[in-house]
Amino acid sequence: MARVLPRPRSPLAAVRRWYEEELGWPTAETEPVELLTGLRFDVLEMPAGAGSAVLRRLPRTGPVALVRAGCDGNHAIDRPKLLMLIAAGGAEELPGILEWLEWGALVPDLTARGTGDRMPAPVFPTGAAPSYGFGSREAARWVRPPRPGYEAANSLPTTGFGAGNGDDRGGPDLVRLVSAAATECHRARLLRARNAQSDRAYGDQPLAFSNASRMSAGTRPRSLTL
Repeated sequence: MARVLPRPRSPLAAVRRWYEEELGWPTAETEPVELLTGLRFDVLEMPAGAGSAVLRRLPRTGPVALVRAGCDGNHAIDRPKLLMLIAAGGAEELPGILEWLEWGALVPDLTARGTGDRMPAPVFPTGAAPSYGFGSREAARWVRPPRPGYEAANSLPTTGFGAGNGDDRGGPDLVRLVSAAATECHRARLLRARNAQSDRAYGDQPLAFSNASRMSAGTRPRSLTL
């Protein structure tokens, strides 16, 4: 009598189960697996170069993922992006924060994903779960990985009372994080312009006379004082 062997576990099922059971993060019924934003967290999105500079300035944040170019589901990614997890609701606050910081629409490279959106599920953090051969094919990987039972408890960057209190549980205040991100995104754009790389393909606005550009001449927008 032939033996009936169990069907091998799907790597995608393992990914989905790890995020849903270990972190309590809902996933979309997609292949590859995607995480739903706007429920347990939102995402602050920026070019990878600017994001790396932000990480050097802010040694503690929430989880951070790096997304490869051209590998982000419904989003058109023409260059690597850094995704910083922030508290749910933060995506809706981003335009107002940028306006208050006097950046306005001067940093189109800084965006957010919130309710009704999603992000690619990064490969498992090292040692968190079996890799199932995942690696170079993954759309995203963790730069600062989440820890089960840790980030879910109001420890993501947010605004309001108690935000950015500097303890070991949470990241910086969301306003401070957006300030650093806007500054680095704009600095990266200035460097591209200095290197004679056209920004028109990204729908950018002229830089020469913007308030934020005056930082190179010694003036300080409100965000640079935070």
